[in-house]
Amino acid sequence: MTLLALLALSLPTEDDRGEPPVVAPFDDVDTLAINDWWNRPTPKNPRQRIIDMKVPREDVICFGIYTVSQERGAKTGTLKLSAQLFPLYPEETRVVRLERETDGGWEEIDAREVNDIGWSTTFRVENWPRDRDVRYRLRHGDSAEYTGTVRKDPPLGSGLTFAALSCNSGRDKGMRPNYVRNINAQDPDFVFYAGDQSYDHRQHTAAWLKFGLQFRETFRDRPCVTIPDDHDIGQPNLWGEAGKVSTLKGNADGGYQFHPEYVKMVERQQTAHLPDPVDPEPIGQGIGVYFTKLQIGDADFAILEDRKFKSGPAGKIPQMGPRPDHVNDPGYDPSTIDLPGLVLLGERQLRFLEDWAGDQESAFKVVLSQTGFCGGAHLHGPKAERLFADLDSNGWPQTGRDKALKLIEKANAIHIAGDQHLATVIQHGTDAFRDGPWHFVVPASVNSIYERWWHPAGDAVGANPPESPLPWVGDYTDGFGNKVTMVAYANPDQQSEGGGYGRVLFNEDGSVTFECWPRDVDVTRDGAEQFVGWPVTVQP
Repeated sequence: MTLLALLALSLPTEDDRGEPPVVAPFDDVDTLAINDWWNRPTPKNPRQRIIDMKVPREDVICFGIYTVSQERGAKTGTLKLSAQLFPLYPEETRVVRLERETDGGWEEIDAREVNDIGWSTTFRVENWPRDRDVRYRLRHGDSAEYTGTVRKDPPLGSGLTFAALSCNSGRDKGMRPNYVRNINAQDPDFVFYAGDQSYDHRQHTAAWLKFGLQFRETFRDRPCVTIPDDHDIGQPNLWGEAGKVSTLKGNADGGYQFHPEYVKMVERQQTAHLPDPVDPEPIGQGIGVYFTKLQIGDADFAILEDRKFKSGPAGKIPQMGPRPDHVNDPGYDPSTIDLPGLVLLGERQLRFLEDWAGDQESAFKVVLSQTGFCGGAHLHGPKAERLFADLDSNGWPQTGRDKALKLIEKANAIHIAGDQHLATVIQHGTDAFRDGPWHFVVPASVNSIYERWWHPAGDAVGANPPESPLPWVGDYTDGFGNKVTMVAYANPDQQSEGGGYGRVLFNEDGSVTFECWPRDVDVTRDGAEQFVGWPVTVQP
């Protein structure tokens, strides 16, 4: 008997629903949103009460999220818009309709069925106008609807701004009014969420719906890029190794822990609205890819999956700490862990970056990814323990790191990422200090689960320090021997425990300004201040 048949026999049904539940190929994760979800009791532990899934039927469409891809300066592009619904009862229609507003009222463009595993679907509409704002509406059944605006593309030469966030810890399950107020007041052209939108490892759909309720007013009327990181797919860390199965606690052997259909569901919910992948061949276990490019106004974005192909450290390098990914030995030789055959981005993404770097028509080039390409923190965790190297960062493997950075520098691009919880502005070095690109790793939205600090041993000030109110800036080598120039950092002893968001501004002279705003600051008030050390303006 098949797994699906066994699950169908074991699941209870509810007579007044009229039909048995749809059965997912897994029954140990996402239980609040699949199979007989309506029979699942509300968890008693407040930390496990993510969201009420039984909403009024007029509210069943939680949100829409979109991007529009086009060639630079084109008047039309391809709209990718995902509709995310709350779970549906068996007798309810699965069809969602997309409409746009015209002079004569609302016009239906397409109708699609949502996936019963994850409750989302994605519309793809070619020849979408880019020279004007267009109102859209999602509809389900007789009463549910959700409206928003597909923004026109910023005119060439008009500049561009975007907001960047990451690490939306589930320790705080409240709403995010400060972020919504601030971001909408600053009115960026688009928003980037760099990963860990969900920390509820086994209940991604519920947590993704919660994320949507928290932030949908920031992306209802502007394009948005979301990419999943390790916690989104249910792991403490991710070294994807092109789709192998992980069997080691902590997943340092590389690969994916949960059923591939769960991983595919997470990626479908978070990335299906991105432009079509540039190289769509799936990896192991049939898991898809989403690395791609996106043109908005004067800016050309490369969206990477910096953990999908990365090697896991366990069994491949000498272990020098209680965990395969943490180096606690101060006398270790970094060259002993940079071994032949280790992978960071992988050949497919390196080829993509090579091609992308060769196209220099856009005024600004930006790489978006999950984490930074160096070891940008010294102290980790609630006890502020010193690590000499953290292999979860993309400072390792060093050879793969240098290959990626040289291509990013060839493109004259900046790099925006999250994951580290600690906001930093760093200029990378490969062959020499300051010969590489700039990165801005944005702070955690909620920085209360695993804090990090930049605090060099012995309070060492780096060589050639820039002018800064911060004490530990200048040229350093990280725990992998990589060259880094620290310019700004927001340790968690600053306000908001270091939690906040980033804002990136492209300037008329070709420079880029990084802003870093604390969570508890109201930007609409006079005198609102950023974290100490910001803003930072750089020349790519």
